[in-house]
Amino acid sequence: MRKQLLAITITALATTATMATLPAFAATELKTEEDKVSYGLGMMIGDRVLSNYGEIDYDLLLEGIKAQKSGGPTLITIDEAQTVLQQQQEREAAAKAAEAGKAGEAYLAANAAKEGVTVTDTGLQYEVLTQGDGAKPTLEDTVSVHYVGTLLDGREFDSSVARGEPASFPLKGVIPGWTEALQLMNVGSKHLLTIPADLAYGERGAGELIGPGATLIFEVELLEIKQ
Repeated sequence: MRKQLLAITITALATTATMATLPAFAATELKTEEDKVSYGLGMMIGDRVLSNYGEIDYDLLLEGIKAQKSGGPTLITIDEAQTVLQQQQEREAAAKAAEAGKAGEAYLAANAAKEGVTVTDTGLQYEVLTQGDGAKPTLEDTVSVHYVGTLLDGREFDSSVARGEPASFPLKGVIPGWTEALQLMNVGSKHLLTIPADLAYGERGAGELIGPGATLIFEVELLEIKQ
């Protein structure tokens, strides 16, 4: 019910219907626990809406909440609300992916021109920071690595180094850029990887920091081929 409530209130502002403006209201005091819960819920809804949808018409949002709560007629159905919301999210994701794609292409072009950077046939870029002399893993192997992952703007989104514990995984179980890159490394090597979006998380992104179409940078040290 809470998900439906949020969906219908957010999507109601997509309709072209004309609605009366709500009277201004400013709470000066929260007298009861119910007051605090109601006000706090409003804050959380507002925070979520702002962080995901930017500025919207809050009068319409409140009208949507009231209509849904009363059980009376609404300007659009819950199914229509969910459809419009999904379409809006898809448009925003596509716009973010296009923007990230342009930034990634520019970065990859500049990085490829740097001395010491190798570009593979797939578009993966790597630079050897430390050359090890151990064996190279195969596609069937499980490896242990230390790594730090950053975005193009330098923000760190993941780090086994920060956690103080190496990561272990089968080469078949990671993003394509890692699967390819690790097979080029000897145990004991450390490489700086620049991975295009299509070899990383593509148009879907991953988590809160890795957006759609993001090019990723990893510093990876191959510690061990697990037996």
